[in-house]
Order: sequence, then structure tokens, then C-alpha cells
Amino acid sequence: MVVGMGRIIYRIHDCRSLKGKRKVVKAIIARLRNKFNATVAEVGANDIYQRAEIGFAMVGNDRNVINSKVDKFFNMAEDLGLAEVIDSEMEIFNA
Repeated sequence: MVVGMGRIIYRIHDCRSLKGKRKVVKAIIARLRNKFNATVAEVGANDIYQRAEIGFAMVGNDRNVINSKVDKFFNMAEDLGLAEVIDSEMEIFNA
């Protein structure tokens, strides 16, 4: 079993409330979850209006396939245009 997981940190411009942040974060999570059938959730910076940390995980049986999907995940996360990606990290390991 191969597990790919990662974290993306976003800067949300012109956000002045947690309600505004929640709207953007929910849109990002829904689009990524639907496109990749991955587990996606907000994992940090819950009380900071202009920052969001999104974590994700994918499981499969081929390391190359998971690596490709993680790369595509990062590309789509950046191309959404809902917020600016300021940092990202990933890890792939065999379990």
C-alpha cells in the first residue's frame, strides 16, 4: 500500500472574517475532493482570517500513480485561483 499525503498553505486576500474564510476554504476543499476522490480537510490556522492550511491524503498500490496524482493535485490547487498558494509539502511512503 502506498500513501501520498501533503499540506498546502494558502493566503486568502481581502478576507476580513472567519465567515469569508470558511466560504473560500469550503470551495477549495469541495473542488479538490470531487476531482481527485482524496481525503481533504482544513488542518491548521483555524483562527487566522487570511491563512488556510489544507491537508490531503491518497492511497493506492502503485507509487508512480500516487506521485502523479499528488503532482496533479498541487497543480490544480494552485490553478483554482481562489487563494494564493504560499507553501506546500508532500510525502509518499509505503505502508
